[in-house]
Amino acid sequence: MSETIAATATMPVRLAQRAPAPRLTRAALAIFRRQPLATLVVALVLVCGLLAPILAPYNPALPHMPDRLQGPSDAYPLGTDEFGRDLLSRLLFGAGIAVQAGVIAVGIAMIGGVTLGLIAGYFGGRLDYALSRLIEGMQAFPVVLLAIVITAILGPSVRHAMIAIGIATIPDFARITRGVVLPTKAEQFVEASWVMGASHARTLWRTIFPNCLPALIVLLSFSVANAILYESGLSFLGLGAQPPQPSWGTMLSSAKSYMFDDPWYTVIVGVTLSATIIALNLLGDAIREEIDPLLRRRM
Repeated sequence: MSETIAATATMPVRLAQRAPAPRLTRAALAIFRRQPLATLVVALVLVCGLLAPILAPYNPALPHMPDRLQGPSDAYPLGTDEFGRDLLSRLLFGAGIAVQAGVIAVGIAMIGGVTLGLIAGYFGGRLDYALSRLIEGMQAFPVVLLAIVITAILGPSVRHAMIAIGIATIPDFARITRGVVLPTKAEQFVEASWVMGASHARTLWRTIFPNCLPALIVLLSFSVANAILYESGLSFLGLGAQPPQPSWGTMLSSAKSYMFDDPWYTVIVGVTLSATIIALNLLGDAIREEIDPLLRRRM
């Protein structure tokens, strides 16, 4: 996956002018036609996460022991957990945490990684060497392990898990951005910007950064899926959301104890998480196919 994104990143794309709205609309429709089911699943998770307080039929944190571990019924469409809490309500609020994890963690990673990549690729020399070694040092640790270390230092919570995931994902955005900046800064339109007296900051953000957007958009879709998966993993280990917060990871951690006696509990949560991750990855593939002109021509 990273090799494909890197290949897309090495192709300079001139985006000095903002794309007109009709072109963006056509691109969105083309992506939907490529992966309609994945697009609908992602849209459904987004809507459920944003409107969870309105859509949830019950309080997700309120226990009701007489109804514990009930199967799907009219009162509880997806059943209840070990404390009698409605699984549908908890899944809806869990979608909200997943959306927050995707937005906040990837936002931190994108801001930090793009800034480092732009500076390293543009200025080069010793600064590029120092920043590249820093990025490689962060990449030497697995993302989950680095996130666990950061979360252990900051303390277990959803917010700290999102910060940890964002910091651990910075090298991905930095490496892709630097890979685009290196060939782009040698282009004639960048030299023209220098001749016209543009400052380094203006050249970076107004001339070079738009050329990074295609590769960053592709990486963004995959990174959101990874952020949701990492947040669920940290919550599963007890380093993310803390009970009674309805994170999908904490729900899976509780459901594993009832895997054989009440398998529907584990299946419902597991299928929800898996479907979301798969849909985001398929959507990322569709975006890559639409953005990459060589791949689109082959298709």
